[in-house]
Amino acid sequence: MDRRPVTLEEVARVAGVSRATVSRVVNGVATVDRELRQVVERAISTTGYAPNRAARSLVTRRAGAVGLVLPDEGRTLHDPYFGRVVSGVMPVIRPLGVQLVLTTTDPGGHQEVVDDVRQRRLDGVILIHTHGADPLPRLLTEANLPVVLAARPVRPMAITYVDVDQAAGAALAVDHLVDRGCRRPATITGPLDAPAGQDRLRGFREAVARHGLPEPLVVEGDFSREGGAAAARRLAGEVFDGLFVASDLMATGALPVLRNRGLRVPEDVKVVGFDDSSPAVECDPPLTTVRQPVEDMAAEMARLLVERVERPDRPNASVVFAPTLVVRRSS
Repeated sequence: MDRRPVTLEEVARVAGVSRATVSRVVNGVATVDRELRQVVERAISTTGYAPNRAARSLVTRRAGAVGLVLPDEGRTLHDPYFGRVVSGVMPVIRPLGVQLVLTTTDPGGHQEVVDDVRQRRLDGVILIHTHGADPLPRLLTEANLPVVLAARPVRPMAITYVDVDQAAGAALAVDHLVDRGCRRPATITGPLDAPAGQDRLRGFREAVARHGLPEPLVVEGDFSREGGAAAARRLAGEVFDGLFVASDLMATGALPVLRNRGLRVPEDVKVVGFDDSSPAVECDPPLTTVRQPVEDMAAEMARLLVERVERPDRPNASVVFAPTLVVRRSS
């Protein structure tokens, strides 16, 4: 015999709150106290309550779904960063009965994302990894639609975003390399049409200058394993004793190239990455890296988006997390 659906009243009884409070949490009302919301979310998980999406959408005129817009690149499926974003978003939206829709955009797909939100197929979007020529942030903000950006915008605009202090993270890497005795640092940057690539390079250059070191070697990469290897090959013949690689994935491509040149890590070249993702502990040697708390950042993006869906007139916000350094054997 089929088990009857769990009701709001049962959730309220387990949580020790009123039915109205449970209803407000389920419907994503942003003004519910955070601790009270967590109590209700635990009760929802304990009871197995599943909101009636069709009925709720009639009442709220919402889709009950948000979009996670990923770059239309081959690295999307291979870069663990994106899986970490999903892991951070889901615990926030799942208790609200909100679905996560993963999508990518090609050059002709930007208007489709805007139309999905405007026509209530999506309640809003979290936008990941934009570059300088990407029109989607502007299209969404000009249409006054709920959007949260995962990085500072390339150009100033009225948009809510969550980021890590990229420049400070790069400075942590340089300070560590200098502490380990490096005097001729080099860097493999991220793509320089993206905010993360720009800010990590800026932080690297400023820290090198602060330590009074000579002009550093700079080679552009693209945040992929193959891009890291290609950039490391372009450093062939150059003299450097420290290498800041602007992503762990690129570092896993660069390390074998360094070994093939006869350079030992960390004896000849000390290497620091950025992200603290799974490749950092899987590569040989395990990678010293700058940690950005991706799951916490993604959860904050989801909370901010839920609040903007509930209150479209809410002022834009920017939340910037602090990076930390994780020391392993590559330095």
